[in-house]
Amino acid sequence: QVQLVESGGGLAQAGGSLRLSCAASARTFSRHAVGWFRQAPGKERQLVAAIDWSGRMTYYDGALKGRFTISRDNVNNTAYLQMNSLKPEDTAVYYCAATLDSELTILSHEYRYSGQGTQVTVSS
Repeated sequence: QVQLVESGGGLAQAGGSLRLSCAASARTFSRHAVGWFRQAPGKERQLVAAIDWSGRMTYYDGALKGRFTISRDNVNNTAYLQMNSLKPEDTAVYYCAATLDSELTILSHEYRYSGQGTQVTVSS
């Protein structure tokens, strides 16, 4: 079982930056791939970025690549999402999620563990 707690959300102006953190409870954190999802009001949850257990392989939604960076620190059981050049359309609840195994996947149903989310609001 992996418990995940997101932090770092808040209000930002367009063009600004936020860094989200995802703290994991399990010492087995390094065995799990991690993904960041977001869900805006009235929209489906969307996979924003993902990273494999080692941090060497990453995935980004095509529309976000270049502005968002996913990373992880397996020593401190934490994953991060650096968000730059924020836009009002980035406003959403952002969730951290982990898979059962170590390989990177873009299949949402493979992410079995999820945090409660952190709100990101970008004003124009």
